[in-house]
Amino acid sequence: MIRVERLTGEALGAALDDVARLRIEVFRAYPYLYDGDAAYERAYLQTYRESSNAILVGAFDGPRLVGASTGTPMEDHAEFAAAFAGRDIALTDIFYCAESVLLPDYRGQGIGHRFFDQREAHGRDLGRSYSAFCAVVRNTDHPLRPMEYAPLDPFWRKRGYAPVDGAIAHYRWKDLDQDAETDHPLQFWMRSL
Repeated sequence: MIRVERLTGEALGAALDDVARLRIEVFRAYPYLYDGDAAYERAYLQTYRESSNAILVGAFDGPRLVGASTGTPMEDHAEFAAAFAGRDIALTDIFYCAESVLLPDYRGQGIGHRFFDQREAHGRDLGRSYSAFCAVVRNTDHPLRPMEYAPLDPFWRKRGYAPVDGAIAHYRWKDLDQDAETDHPLQFWMRSL
């Protein structure tokens, strides 16, 4: 039986090394192709240590973290919040659902829905009106795209999310097939809470 629980504060901070491990492992796969390392992860995950309103929803198999999903108020992520500049929605109305990473052996058991349920509830608890996340955009003819790859768009739409026209964030990381970090576009999806 997989245990899914919300972590905040010190419990969240204590789990971030395991979140880093999961991010490096899960995001190696297409479409992220992330060639991660511990130093990059430490810098990226610092936001969650610093935000008093951050949440980590962890999936545990016994004591082992096998999946994690994070979120913070949108204004905690200036690099992503820029995608909403000039829109009629205040950043303080948006809860940002960041990564969801789950080891392959644990997929298809409803854990992804539980990740969203818990983060959306946290966003509502904070008085947010919207929940948003972003996903990397890759060309359909990318040379590392597996033949069996199926986008998660149907899952996200089933949860009530839709792409936000023109809301594209940009973030840098090193791809498996690159020698250095490159810029990646990420499409925002959003729904009302």
